[in-house]
Amino acid sequence: MIHAISAVNRHLYEDVLEQHFRLRHDIFVEERHWETLRRPDGREIDSYDNEDTVYLLALEGRRVVGGHRLYPTTKPSMMSEVFPHLAAVRGWPEDPLVWEWSRYFVVRDRRDGALNLRLMAAVQEFCLNQGIARVSAIMETWWLPRFHEAGFVVTPLGLPVLVENAWTMAATIDIRQETVDALHDRIGIASVVRQDGPRLDCIAHANICGRTAAQRKSA
Repeated sequence: MIHAISAVNRHLYEDVLEQHFRLRHDIFVEERHWETLRRPDGREIDSYDNEDTVYLLALEGRRVVGGHRLYPTTKPSMMSEVFPHLAAVRGWPEDPLVWEWSRYFVVRDRRDGALNLRLMAAVQEFCLNQGIARVSAIMETWWLPRFHEAGFVVTPLGLPVLVENAWTMAATIDIRQETVDALHDRIGIASVVRQDGPRLDCIAHANICGRTAAQRKSA
């Protein structure tokens, strides 16, 4: 299953989150050579890993085998702070109904396609259940055919640019019931997301983040 982890149930997953930070370093730094993310402690953590982040992590027992994260765009985001030039045409979103989607990974021995499909279903299912309308993403252009094959509706926000020697773009992806249903049919199960313990209300939380960010700007 894909487990939804946020500040309200994080206490149930501290060991899992620590494992996942080290896996991210292994994959994004050691394997993909994103050297700007290298840390001496071997944990890939940035300023978007905090109490406002939602993690969707695929677990086999307590072993992390894949995952990704969501972050409210009502706060300064990776797109608005680091890659605003990638959204030069349509602009980056700042909306409680739009969450930034990033750090998608699958461990080496699970890259057979089946887990990828579950992870794609998970972001659609979780967001649909939360009332999130779209996710925004910074992604390499080679993701486009994968998303198209999964039935995702992608809207570019600007033109591709070379980042870390890869053509990279900003986009939003629609969250749609028909997409979720089609992915569930392909996987053969009615739900891929599991939420243990207390549950976060993402829209209410994003609105609080937006008010806090506005207060800081005006201070």
